[in-house]
Amino acid sequence: MSGQSEKTLKNWAHLRFSIVGPLLARPVEKGELGSELEALASRRYPHPSREGEWVKFGISTIERWYYQALGNDDPIKALSRKIRIDAGVMKAIGPEISKILHGQYLAYPDWSYKLHADNLAAHLQEQMQLGPAPSYASVRRLMTAKGWMKKRRPGNAGQQRAAERLENREVRSYEAQYVSQLWHLDFHKGRRRVVSSKGQWHTPVCLCILDDRSRLCCHIQWYLTETAQDLIHGLTQAFFKRGRPRALMTDNGAAMLAGETENGLLRLGVHHETTLVYSPYQNGKQESFWSQIEGRLLPMLSQVKPLSLDFLNYSSQAWIEQEYNRATHSEIGTSPLRRVLDEKSVARPCPESREVKLAFCLEEKRVQRRSDGTVSIGGIRFEVPARLRHVPKLKVRYQSWDLSLAHIVDEKSGDLITSVYPLDKERNAQGQRRVIQPIPDCEPAPAHPADPIPPLMRKLLADYAATGLPAAYIPKDDSKEEDGSHDA
Repeated sequence: MSGQSEKTLKNWAHLRFSIVGPLLARPVEKGELGSELEALASRRYPHPSREGEWVKFGISTIERWYYQALGNDDPIKALSRKIRIDAGVMKAIGPEISKILHGQYLAYPDWSYKLHADNLAAHLQEQMQLGPAPSYASVRRLMTAKGWMKKRRPGNAGQQRAAERLENREVRSYEAQYVSQLWHLDFHKGRRRVVSSKGQWHTPVCLCILDDRSRLCCHIQWYLTETAQDLIHGLTQAFFKRGRPRALMTDNGAAMLAGETENGLLRLGVHHETTLVYSPYQNGKQESFWSQIEGRLLPMLSQVKPLSLDFLNYSSQAWIEQEYNRATHSEIGTSPLRRVLDEKSVARPCPESREVKLAFCLEEKRVQRRSDGTVSIGGIRFEVPARLRHVPKLKVRYQSWDLSLAHIVDEKSGDLITSVYPLDKERNAQGQRRVIQPIPDCEPAPAHPADPIPPLMRKLLADYAATGLPAAYIPKDDSKEEDGSHDA
């Protein structure tokens, strides 16, 4: 499972895809599927919802997952579990138990959620007057909501794992079997500085995406920053030019592990593999490419003064398309472009730009304000269409760097319902308001009910009359007062 074996997977669909994903990325030869399934069945995998637990699966189970995802444009959806009827039901945890759990977390912040839940259950067995122990799911949800996350013990665990791997495992060169089976992506800080239109100097960062099999440069572009926005901007261009790969390998940079990046790759069915921390040799083809950038491309621009970012990008595209992709590569014995044309490719067509942009988004739930029909995202209020006014909680997708637009999607399927925009108070001040249409599948209420007495009151009157008892009150004769006469 490469880099995914040590991180908690979000749900069962992602776990299943991480198991059969390599088989989809590298189609097996005829007669070899059985041995590949046996190898996958012999391994242990991290449980998607129980921290620290591991699970194994049978050959028939993995084979069923493989055929469910094979040939499906959305393997994640094909491998998803059916949604339970009681999904979202949470057992409440009282304030006393919550206080005990908080004190336990402060004393042992490095414990897993499961260990906290088990110790809390043991504590409540000693003090039974506090009530029954909450379930593991309830404990986990409470700790997540309170921000009581597991904290690692002091020490550089990443360097420790890297050293142990180098000591106990061989380092071997590898190559994918098919074109677009595996791509590499990385950032590189250049040695040349560029000047902006405002006369400011910057050190640009180069984003490059390489195909493992052919060494083809799928896309290259220089940026002034190294953010998830830059990564997605360049990666989507590579998808449009070369199609979707089966797998993508990156390091553990913040941009690579951003929520928008991981969500987009999962929704587009691209298996994301990360290198071991402090182990750049695992992405060696990408590291080797940078030597050509610094030794061949940038020296040809050494006399260009001042060098602008636009000209640097234009020159890089010309060098990639006219020289690098067409020149003979020493390791493969042919040019990257020729290998792409001559060998089998497992690339898939790229969806339209709207679907790709919607994939690379954060997804969260937001409560709708009933007073003005808005939801708040990043401190900005977005106007919700009136036809959704009856939905208390909406699932929204957005990109954290662009809050000029957000999307409301279906809670179950993830399909796009509508796009929403920030609240425009100046436009609303003009006083123009749309007419609210009735909610679909709801009949309008009659202006006047046929019977002024509601059903419950009719039942009470009938039951009271059935007792045979007189009314339990004495009427007052007000006729004399109405006539103006009084008793002497």
